[in-house]
Parts: sequence; structure tokens; C-alpha cells
Amino acid sequence: MQEATFLVLTALAAGSQHGYGVITDVLAISDGRVRLRAGTLYSALDRLRIDGLVDVDREEVVDSRLRRYYRLTAEGRRQLAVEADRARSNAATALSRLELAGGASA
Repeated sequence: MQEATFLVLTALAAGSQHGYGVITDVLAISDGRVRLRAGTLYSALDRLRIDGLVDVDREEVVDSRLRRYYRLTAEGRRQLAVEADRARSNAATALSRLELAGGASA
């Protein structure tokens, strides 16, 4: 799973959000490393909807513009949990090997 996809799913794990909310949440979660553009986000959300990982929660009109809120599906939560566990396991292995090699050098 690509990092941006993982972060979008992570942002939605806290509850439904509209696109701009996801963009700002991903920026915060990644400590500013990942800056999603609107086109990139909406392409990813469309793909995630097709894959059954997210769904539209609701739509509302704000300042004459449609605002669509997205939420994780049960499958999206499951996939995010699997990916988070895989990342945790890989990180633990890397840290263990760094310790065996005398620690990480900065």
C-alpha cells in the first residue's frame, strides 16, 4: 500500500471527513512530509471507493459548492489494520537489526 493511501485511510479512521479535511489531516499525520493535491486526493478516493475501502458518507452544499464527506468501510478498516500491523512488524525488525549492528548512526 502506498504511503499516501495509508495516510488517507488513517485520516478517515477517526471519522468521516470532506476532501479538504483529509488533505489537512494527512499533512498533520505525516508531520508535513505528505502534501496531497486535490486532484491526487480525489483520484485516490475514487479508486478507494471502487476497491470498497471508502464510501461517501454524506453530501452538503456549502457556499453554493457541493461538499462530499467520505468514511471508511468495514473492509477499509480491516485493510488499514493489516497494513498498520505489517508496518509495525517491519519497523520492529529494522530497529532490532540496527541494535545488533551497533545502533543507528545519525
